[in-house]
Amino acid sequence: MSLSPSFFGGRRTISNPFSMEIWDPFNDFPFSTSLSIPRTQFSNETDAFVNARIDWKETPQAHIFKADLPGLKKEEVKVEVEKGRVLQISGERSKEQEEKSDQWHRVERSSGKFLRRFRLPENAKIDQVKAAMENGVLTVTVPKEEVKNPEVKAIEISG
Repeated sequence: MSLSPSFFGGRRTISNPFSMEIWDPFNDFPFSTSLSIPRTQFSNETDAFVNARIDWKETPQAHIFKADLPGLKKEEVKVEVEKGRVLQISGERSKEQEEKSDQWHRVERSSGKFLRRFRLPENAKIDQVKAAMENGVLTVTVPKEEVKNPEVKAIEISG
């Protein structure tokens, strides 16, 4: 075990240099955003899964979200649109059942809950959101309203 100085005062204990524990420098800051997840909602065991990776791209027709959720069934994933045009993608991966005779050599796959939220733009048709899951990839499609070009009306000039 070794000690190293911390940027924010005091010393930080490092017990396992190969640990997958994620250090969050903003963990003790007094501010948060309206879309942040309270850290107490999830245990350290699930930190890696909490931060599920999601891509968001915009095409002329829709906003498309793609999430890598390997090993999850569609029944374990929830897609919702909350008040205020917030798309919420959440789910839970359960722990593997342990037998008394099992001898684990390494555990790297995460289990636990995840939750991601995205504020949708004004042009999103929130009543037409569609979601599909194939080969561990969740695809959420949010159609966009067509941008209507303003009508131009010619005005006759008198005089």
